[in-house]
Amino acid sequence: MAQIKGLLFDLDGVIVDTAKYHYLAWKELADELGITFTLEDNERLKGVSRDRSFEIILEIGNRVMDLEKRRELCEKKNNLYLTYINKMTEAEILPGVNLFLQDAKQKGFLLGLGSASKNSMLILEKLKLVQIFDVIIDGMKVTKAKPDPEVFTLGATLLKLNNQECLVFEDATAGIEAAHQGGMKAVGVGSKELLPEADINIKGFAGITMTDILEAIEMAV
Repeated sequence: MAQIKGLLFDLDGVIVDTAKYHYLAWKELADELGITFTLEDNERLKGVSRDRSFEIILEIGNRVMDLEKRRELCEKKNNLYLTYINKMTEAEILPGVNLFLQDAKQKGFLLGLGSASKNSMLILEKLKLVQIFDVIIDGMKVTKAKPDPEVFTLGATLLKLNNQECLVFEDATAGIEAAHQGGMKAVGVGSKELLPEADINIKGFAGITMTDILEAIEMAV
């Protein structure tokens, strides 16, 4: 196995939980359209682009809509979402994440963010985490949604590393698949039941160091 030199993190559900804000914004839009949209339905939107997320909601409601109207409503959803994330603070960083990132940085690992979210920079600014990442790949820099590996392979390229030298941290099946398609190992942030394809699984970052991660990966090989 190639030596791990770079770490690539998804944002939502890994660094911070913005899924609740996505859900509230999508639900508000779905309610306006008379479409019943539940928390269970919201699981299908994990790791999926904004446009595809709205397509799924329309599918749930058996609705068809022209492209221009879809774009208009996607923009409306994003504005609803922005009102929520503009109120975010550092307190919303998930437990253990800050210490884990600092530990990894001190050990010489390069850090990258790989997220489909077009609001990644705004969220990282609110969390005061922009400076810790060596590269930030967001929805403004890629055109293909996960499970396409573009977001992670571009991250590796910008870190000046081979794909195999990068390790991905993901909480969504599409993200795990994207990592593997890019030739990278993937740490599933979530249970083995929810993310069976991950190379190893962690519940979260509290009390975890990169030494623990590397040892677990060695044992899993």
